[in-house]
Amino acid sequence: MKAVDLFSGCGGLSLGFQKAGIEILAAIDNWNIALDVYRENFEHPAIQQDLADEITSIRIIQKYAPEMIIGGSPCQDFSSAGKRNLNGDRANLTYNFANIVCAIKPQWFVIENVQRITKSHILSQISEQFIKCGYGLSSVVLDASLCQVPQARSRFFLIGELGGNQNALVDLFKTNLANKSMTIRDYLGDKLNLQYYYRHPRSYARRGIFSIDEPSPTIRGVNRPMPPNYQLHSGDPQDIDLSTIRPLTTIERSYIQTFPDSFKFFGTKTNLEQMIGNAVPVNLAFFVASTILKYKRS
Repeated sequence: MKAVDLFSGCGGLSLGFQKAGIEILAAIDNWNIALDVYRENFEHPAIQQDLADEITSIRIIQKYAPEMIIGGSPCQDFSSAGKRNLNGDRANLTYNFANIVCAIKPQWFVIENVQRITKSHILSQISEQFIKCGYGLSSVVLDASLCQVPQARSRFFLIGELGGNQNALVDLFKTNLANKSMTIRDYLGDKLNLQYYYRHPRSYARRGIFSIDEPSPTIRGVNRPMPPNYQLHSGDPQDIDLSTIRPLTTIERSYIQTFPDSFKFFGTKTNLEQMIGNAVPVNLAFFVASTILKYKRS
């Protein structure tokens, strides 16, 4: 099966699908800094293109005649982190994705987004559009920690098969989930050389110190240092020396996103934190792609 990845970022979704056995023909994004990293790690074309320009985008994608279109349209307008604007430009890119898929009509498509999109009118509108276009839809919210990712990250996936049945893959997704959440230690052993680390909370009503014997909280696009006057929260481990606690480094965060050691990252810390935080965890992408391929073989 051959696919084109839209809103590819630095390539988490591409890498996971590729590892599962799907050939990525090309990637498209409008953030050149992420595309530079993408190009360093993949051999197929990575094209800078604004996907809001549907006519040009369709022309580019049609040349590849993909059997599948995959992509994680920008989620900031749906996200619980920061201000939400369901009518924002980035939310509109989800409509662009749907319009492009319905114009090209690949056999399959996969959209990834934050769980909160399930509460938006956009999801019901594009679902209706896809069904009119002849797609059978399966939607699922996956906890990445049950998909070989050491991170409690919930993400929504909408999978469409042209001429397929509604909800055809839902049971298979549930069957394939692990029985218990993966911890950082399960995945990395003692590679990080620490027991506890700091992750900046959204508010001081939440804890900020986590153990490697649990899944990491969601890796976000920012990574702040621990404030010098940080006060232990009741949910933090209480018997620790705060002077020994640090946040995870940028590269350590890429490991939690299940990028391999061999993946080459370069650029400013701010840009890297954002592209790593925005990426689909590689093993989560692998889980989704493998489930689709298993369904195809059944």
